[in-house]
Amino acid sequence: MKLLGLFSGGKDSTFALYKAGKIGHEISCLVTICPYGDSSMLFHYPNCRLATYLGEALNIPSLVFNAKSVTKEEEARDLERSIVRATSQYQVEGIVHGAIYSRYQKHVIEKICEKLSLEEVSPIWHIEESNYMDMLIEKKFEIMIVAVSAMGLDDSWLGVRLDSESLERLKHIARIYRINLTFEGGDAETLVVDCPIYRKKLEIKRATTKWDGQRGIFEIQDAALVEK
Repeated sequence: MKLLGLFSGGKDSTFALYKAGKIGHEISCLVTICPYGDSSMLFHYPNCRLATYLGEALNIPSLVFNAKSVTKEEEARDLERSIVRATSQYQVEGIVHGAIYSRYQKHVIEKICEKLSLEEVSPIWHIEESNYMDMLIEKKFEIMIVAVSAMGLDDSWLGVRLDSESLERLKHIARIYRINLTFEGGDAETLVVDCPIYRKKLEIKRATTKWDGQRGIFEIQDAALVEK
């Protein structure tokens, strides 16, 4: 089936593309929504503009849109409008996304799919958290933490690349502070700088850490695609 991929550049949307390809789907295009602010319940905020680079790394046409508001209702309309514009350019039969536990996100996507007569593909829905994170490391996903906003995660985590050692520390923190190990819900945000389905990898050339004492962002000012 030809699919439109809802893509943020983070680990979940990227792994959803990977899984969809493994079961025989073709990703015809990517849609990224840059939210109006950092409180979005639907969209990934930090470094969303890098999705264009990562679309090139994936060798998949990438469309980036701007949300017009932070309200849930307007965000859902922005998502639908963006999908309509994308499907007018690319013939797709369904939408693949990386929601894991957010019933709200899945419900919004389901409603859009029903309205537009598209299939919904959710390859990591309700995946077990710890096994999933282990699998990402095992499958050679190079994941950078680019935002944190939960107890137990301070500015020392900004810009960290997950490996077996840092993942074990993260599991310990998740147990103590009862945060979601996959970060769904906004506890943290990630960026995949390399993975098996990238034809090139993302090299970070310049970045700034912003920290307000409770939450922070690893803001990338300059990056480039380089050969693997």
